[in-house]
Amino acid sequence: MDLFNEDVMYNALVEKDSTFEGLFYAGVKTTGIFCRPTCRARKPKRENVEFFKKAKEALASGYRPCKICKPLEKPDHTPGYIREILEELAEDPSVKLREQNLRDRDIEPHTLRRWFLKHHGMTFHAYQRMLRINTAFKKIKNGESVTTAAYDTGYDSLSGFNDSFKSVFGLSPSNSRIKQVLDLSRMDTPLGPMISCANEQGICLLEFTDRRMLGSEFKDIAKRLNASITPGDNPHFERLKTQLSEYFEGKRKQFDVPLFTPGSEFQQTVWTQLQTIPYASTRSYKEQAAAIGKPDAVRAVANANGMNRIAIVIPCHRVIGSDGKLTGYGGGLWRKKYLLDFEKSNL
Repeated sequence: MDLFNEDVMYNALVEKDSTFEGLFYAGVKTTGIFCRPTCRARKPKRENVEFFKKAKEALASGYRPCKICKPLEKPDHTPGYIREILEELAEDPSVKLREQNLRDRDIEPHTLRRWFLKHHGMTFHAYQRMLRINTAFKKIKNGESVTTAAYDTGYDSLSGFNDSFKSVFGLSPSNSRIKQVLDLSRMDTPLGPMISCANEQGICLLEFTDRRMLGSEFKDIAKRLNASITPGDNPHFERLKTQLSEYFEGKRKQFDVPLFTPGSEFQQTVWTQLQTIPYASTRSYKEQAAAIGKPDAVRAVANANGMNRIAIVIPCHRVIGSDGKLTGYGGGLWRKKYLLDFEKSNL
């Protein structure tokens, strides 16, 4: 499909098709504004629309950014006041921010609740509880007593701590040493927010938050590692965020953040081979199968690529069809095209 055919783009604009997010911007001649493909505003007639590949092209043509879809902002970016709260909680998870504390900071509790429900699948208060439980789990794993871990993370009673712990991990704190915890963090990128999971060994998941298989991936990796996934800080996250930022700024072409990728021997081989594809280069599934010494395993290689849980860092976006066309990508074809175009233009 020609992604930049104007009829295709207009249809995407009418349908608010999120798979085209980042691929084009629509300028409305009658209003003088330009929008994202997913803008909620009333759709103009076809003859009143012109299309641009980049926001700066629309600005240069005299269009103003839409106040509804805000095309100059990163998709679903984290507001500054929420970033400050997240940093404060990461530094001291025992902090309890109640509704009055939020109002004292001129933050509307319902607004914060809706943001956390949308981006973390839980309320802000549930997020705080999960963060405290995550921290307590690590303290117990490191040899601290259950009582010390409970009170250090802000719990007022052992019974309340035990109930919360069991609801998350399915076992009592005293038996928790047989279980693992995977830390979870959300991070903003120019292509939208991403979710990352990590343990002591390294990053084990990095996906865009709108990936359809994300729930299945959570279940699979939690089962493989006998682990619970909870919001929490991890030393690998800061390194990952720094390297992703450098990548999108065009300053980094290789990643060296530690990875932990449980899977079958064949999957491990495919994922390792993926990391040998040079920056700004592409390889077909057939070429990838030949590279691992299994030229007849094209379909199996494609399936293993689809099971890759670590986007961008393990660059499955660099694998295309034998005919040169883009093929399926968990983050959406528009992101695959963006990444390939970005790397080639930055080479």
